[in-house]
Amino acid sequence: MSENWLQAPEWQWTNTVDKVEFVYQWVKPLKDCYGKPDVILYGAPISRSSISVSGASQYPDEFRRLWKKYATYNLEEDVDLSNLQVGDAGDVSMHTTDILLSHQRIEAATKYLVEKYPESTTCMIGGDHSVTACAIRGIKQKYSQESIGILQLDTHLDVRDPKELGPANGTPIRQLIDGHVVQGNHIVNIGLHGYYNAKFLIDYAKEHEIQMIPLKKARNKGILYTIRESIAFLSSQVDRIYVTVDMDVLDIAFGPGVPASTTGGMTSAELFDILLEIGKHANVKHIDFVCLDPTKDSPVQETVKIGVHAWLQFMTGRAMKE
Repeated sequence: MSENWLQAPEWQWTNTVDKVEFVYQWVKPLKDCYGKPDVILYGAPISRSSISVSGASQYPDEFRRLWKKYATYNLEEDVDLSNLQVGDAGDVSMHTTDILLSHQRIEAATKYLVEKYPESTTCMIGGDHSVTACAIRGIKQKYSQESIGILQLDTHLDVRDPKELGPANGTPIRQLIDGHVVQGNHIVNIGLHGYYNAKFLIDYAKEHEIQMIPLKKARNKGILYTIRESIAFLSSQVDRIYVTVDMDVLDIAFGPGVPASTTGGMTSAELFDILLEIGKHANVKHIDFVCLDPTKDSPVQETVKIGVHAWLQFMTGRAMKE
């Protein structure tokens, strides 16, 4: 059973007070949730499939450890997140050496979660970007008659050929297109910039009609306007939207703790505004956060902190969702 591949995380729930004020008091183990959770968290701690040397497999644990530093109240939006019910399903159990088996487990665990909790938003914490293809395949197994759109926040297209690299973190979007799981014209990538995508990758994206919105163009048009426009487009074309947030979309000055850090990327404030907006839209059914490597972070853990803050912004959007 794929349910058995979801293992409770190492950290402990030690809430002994009635009043919920901090994230660690708010998020509950999925087994302790009542009714239908608004959001289900689960981790996919794998980074052996990363093209760049990566410790992204450690992020789910670090993500949870930093919860004690965050309150459930969003001052800027006057929103208390404790009104949402969030269940943590734990981490998908990874095989020590078998990448394909680990990917199969992520796919099966995702399928299990969306089948058992069809009304909940799923939120996967990676792991490298290879996990996105696994999760979407699992969702497609459950919703075989539905079309899935992808809103991708990323410096890279991730359309490298898996025949050459295997199911690596540079290949998930191509895996989904070539596998006829998602149509290219149902993918919008926002955040592309600089000199980080070879022309043959751009050619593949154009051939398959991926909507590429460079960061400079999004800024000129307006970041939030671009996000709203992209979600409106996808909502008119597909049945459900999957958002994937590759943390290397951040400029290295804001997010040094990623496997493939770059110059010229998003600021943390831009990412926070984007995720708040994304969280408000009901057609967004699934989201992941990938490619954050705590081993490359500084001692103050700025990238991990940005990752937690970004997730909380999405959660604030969920709480504000009409």
